[in-house]
Amino acid sequence: MPKIGNYIAGSWVTGDGEGQPLYNAFNGEVVGHASSKGLDFAAILDYARKTGNPVLRNMTFPERGRMLRALALYLREPERLEKFYQISFLTGATRADSWVDLEGGIGNLFSYASLRRKLPNETFCLDGEGLNLGKAGTFMGQHLLVPKEGAAIHINAFNFPVWGMLEKIAVNLLAGVPAVVKPATVTSFLTEAVVREIAASGILPPGALQLICGSAGDLLDHVTDQDVVTFTGSATTGQLLKSHPAILRENTPFTMEADSLNCLVLGEDVTPGMLEWDLFIKELRKEMTAKAGQKCTAVRRIFVPVNKMEDAWKALTKALSQTIIGNPTNEKVRMGSLAGQSQREEVRSQVGRLLASSQILYGSLDSVEVIDADPFRGAFISPLLLLNKTPFTSEEPHTVEAFGPVSTLMPYKSMAEAIELSKKRERLLMQFHRDGRSLSRPAVCAGRGHSSWPYPHPE
Repeated sequence: MPKIGNYIAGSWVTGDGEGQPLYNAFNGEVVGHASSKGLDFAAILDYARKTGNPVLRNMTFPERGRMLRALALYLREPERLEKFYQISFLTGATRADSWVDLEGGIGNLFSYASLRRKLPNETFCLDGEGLNLGKAGTFMGQHLLVPKEGAAIHINAFNFPVWGMLEKIAVNLLAGVPAVVKPATVTSFLTEAVVREIAASGILPPGALQLICGSAGDLLDHVTDQDVVTFTGSATTGQLLKSHPAILRENTPFTMEADSLNCLVLGEDVTPGMLEWDLFIKELRKEMTAKAGQKCTAVRRIFVPVNKMEDAWKALTKALSQTIIGNPTNEKVRMGSLAGQSQREEVRSQVGRLLASSQILYGSLDSVEVIDADPFRGAFISPLLLLNKTPFTSEEPHTVEAFGPVSTLMPYKSMAEAIELSKKRERLLMQFHRDGRSLSRPAVCAGRGHSSWPYPHPE
């Protein structure tokens, strides 16, 4: 099987050893192996700082913006884009799911490219007006924004392997800083395919973009105060990385996107048959099944007036039963598979925790009907609608996230109660921190294209 490449110092290299096997998510076949073993992570950052950074920082904002636009147009060419779609199917994503990841990611490049019109035709940017600090005008202050002299390290996720990369590098490239991208290994073959096209285009200067597929090794040991680190994943892993000795010692800027348990509240005055009711059911079905529920925006908690609970769960189960699940290359399919077998087991495990205080209204943990696919070889799982009758006394629905097509229906008696329940996640989070307990899942994906990996050697 082919080995997934690492794009390092302007060349494609493979890591030592066999590497981690990567699978076709909907049929279980091995599509390649990823390894970063043997890479010199200190040299990777050094190359970004010494080769990529000087060129980018000497470009003006309009030049950087035009570079992003050229890259977006290049990646969006029909033949190239269709190639990405075919690879994206292997992650378990349907064409609609892939559209968000691929064309949504490219859209980020266009959006940031358009900012060039609002930024000066300079390599730097003035931050506000100058301020006189002395009576005679001999002493004044002016904030000046210039590119950092390091690299942006992006630790990305399995659920949006292209969007996660492009939305982040668009920012650092416009700012004049190179990137080192570390995608979640399980779907890194799609990220690699896009980076291969980016490298082949010659649009970005040498050193502007590097890619690590596999473990990040001791990469964070070598950060400086001129680097930045972004992380998307579980709160526990993020906190561990944020407290990495080198990050603390160097005061390296660290940005984290972590777990989310979004809620949707049905208003007290909404009744079956109303446009708002139909929209409520439609959006819930979409939020549960799009990307097989592997999104930070997916609705995990559903709050419904107690006198409309039966109507709501009947309507939701009917809508979910009409969702065709299976091979994402089949045009009839509306929900593909999870990203891999390990993710399916993780979702099952988390649902097991939720069932301590809830029951299943729709779906099954053990079986699922699929078309044009094997439900056991592929990482398929049924949409799962849970019912929790005691949302004020149950912690699990507000603290446990099953990162798949899973949502919990809960009753409320008044709008004041609905507001209180919507805040319950944050209040439990603060309480858990005070008690020294953990809210997060084991190392798995959550949030906006979220992935996480064992500290200190990410996979």
